[in-house]
Amino acid sequence: MSTSQTTPSPAAGTPADAPAAPATDPRLLVRQGGVAGYVEEFRRKIKSGDLGSLPVVIGLILIAVIFQSVTGHFLQADNLTNITKWIAGPGLIAVGVVFVLLLGEIDLSLGSIAGVCAAVTSVLAVREGLNEGLAILLALATAVAMGALHGFFFAKIGVPAFVVTLAGMLAWSGLQDYVLGKLGTVNNINDGVVANLDTYFLGDGDILFAWLLAFLAIGLFLAGQLLDARRRTAAGLPARSTSEIALRTGALAVLALVGAYMLNQDRGLPLPLVILLGVVVLTDFVLRRTSYGRQIFAVGGGIEAARRAGINVARVRISVFMISAGLAGLGGLFIASQQGSADKTLGGGNVLMSAIAAAVIGGTSLFGGRGKTWSALLGILVIQSITTGLDMVHAAQAIQYMITGAVLLAAVVLDSVSRRTQKSSGRG
Repeated sequence: MSTSQTTPSPAAGTPADAPAAPATDPRLLVRQGGVAGYVEEFRRKIKSGDLGSLPVVIGLILIAVIFQSVTGHFLQADNLTNITKWIAGPGLIAVGVVFVLLLGEIDLSLGSIAGVCAAVTSVLAVREGLNEGLAILLALATAVAMGALHGFFFAKIGVPAFVVTLAGMLAWSGLQDYVLGKLGTVNNINDGVVANLDTYFLGDGDILFAWLLAFLAIGLFLAGQLLDARRRTAAGLPARSTSEIALRTGALAVLALVGAYMLNQDRGLPLPLVILLGVVVLTDFVLRRTSYGRQIFAVGGGIEAARRAGINVARVRISVFMISAGLAGLGGLFIASQQGSADKTLGGGNVLMSAIAAAVIGGTSLFGGRGKTWSALLGILVIQSITTGLDMVHAAQAIQYMITGAVLLAAVVLDSVSRRTQKSSGRG
């Protein structure tokens, strides 16, 4: 008994030997579907667990509404200005945490490194009479060297990052005590560089500077969107339409201009906010637009695959720990400026936990390979808003710790569930 096989015939009008049309990822065609395409894309992301910054934005809105209703003045200009100042120190540390988390690792020493950097700066400038600018540079170089040491033991010797940085946390905390000596506290130089980090407002409160920053941000964003659309069009890829670019730019314009208006209702544009935003923008460019940034994501996504792709994994790891330590040192200077001195407690308490919580709450994955430095900014805004609101209602510090811990746990659970959902949908 013979068995016959049926071979599908080519479609009418199509040569039998014609190459098959390449499969196209439907996600790349979203922009061609107009509003309906974006609605469908949004639904697909929600189903697959790709929530992005949506939970953080919703959280910030809820925090503002709750504390404004309770206190009646949470959204006043002076309070919002103070929040933008206070986020600088832990926010800079959180940006460094993002870099380490992208590798799928953790750095427990960043709080101690922040304390050492502030201590070295104060002792050299105040007790030894060294030029304060030079003292800051030497202290930051010390912080970077600490990060390099951690990276060396982790990447070259093979000691787990958790163990290396835990040892570093203890060792550098001891070094901080040793540098400060028996007195334990060194006050900042009056009207010095460190003292002005937290108190200086651009133009001495001139409202022009806040407006200039707002329009600069809008202009740069619009230029970047147009350039990206032109490059994608030239490469034959779907690009954002002019109407979408206008909508996104308009949304940013509203946020930027409202922010500038609120700052100008108080004292103008604070220097800490400018420096934090500058660091976030610069590090975001490095991660998303440079080959080095892509290497960090590759190592975090899979070490063996990164090695086979020709990436020097050890170099990437060491450099990431150096970057995180340097940013922690800079953050320590802002914390010293805020509290008026460098002491033995600087960098202790909940500084490290707040920085890690900020990175995770903002959307950076604890499992590596996914996150943005903007996560640190959004996350530290959540943390500082909660802290400020609880201070305004005179909540005990123990309550603040418990709430911060609960928020961190919620963010980690959300990250774990999101990762599992993305894997089940084939996107993990």
